[in-house]
Amino acid sequence: MSGMAFEVIVNASYAEAVERVIDALQEEGFGVLTRIDVHDTLKAKLDVDFRNYSILGACNPPLAHKALSNRPDAGLMLPCNVIVEEVGDHTLVRIVDPAAMMQAGGLAGDPVMEEVGGEAGARLRRVADALQH
Repeated sequence: MSGMAFEVIVNASYAEAVERVIDALQEEGFGVLTRIDVHDTLKAKLDVDFRNYSILGACNPPLAHKALSNRPDAGLMLPCNVIVEEVGDHTLVRIVDPAAMMQAGGLAGDPVMEEVGGEAGARLRRVADALQH
């Protein structure tokens, strides 16, 4: 784990890893609201080749609703970003750590945000664990 994310190496192709990440997120109540395929975007905008790299914006609606109802500025940290990156013969997945985001965003110490962040963090840790198997 880096300071801001849970990191997992997935011994699968990039395409397979993306599907596994989406499935694992769904198992924990997260839908993917956005998907930015960086390699496609950079090719279209700059005509440069870039490795397979996607940013998935994951959201758990009940947790997002609770956070936003308590602190509208919590939207600055939503959705929870997940990076899927092709690295040689495997795929690296980085899942944002909500506790680190709350600390960086000045929301740590708020009891409701601590509860939401704790729940989101536990779910996202389980996603990371599921990807290791």
